[in-house]
Amino acid sequence: MEHTFIPRGVCTTRITFDLDGNILKNVHFTGGCNGNAKAVSALVEGMTVDQVKERLSGIQCGFKSTSCSDQLVKGLIEAEEEQTPQK
Repeated sequence: MEHTFIPRGVCTTRITFDLDGNILKNVHFTGGCNGNAKAVSALVEGMTVDQVKERLSGIQCGFKSTSCSDQLVKGLIEAEEEQTPQK
């Protein structure tokens, strides 16, 4: 299922990705540092959500309190919450 996340506090303006169960696929960053965004997308392809969270959560960019990769984690958390059935 495709998800779109609007990051905050970074140069990237949108992150889209697919979740196939718990597996991350087709990550695309709009804006930001093109080379870094392509590298992160390629590296996380096929990883589980938990693996991505463990490796990328809390990474900062320069003096910012977050980064594009940290924002990807926030988008994954949001997508997981959307997929979880409400009780």
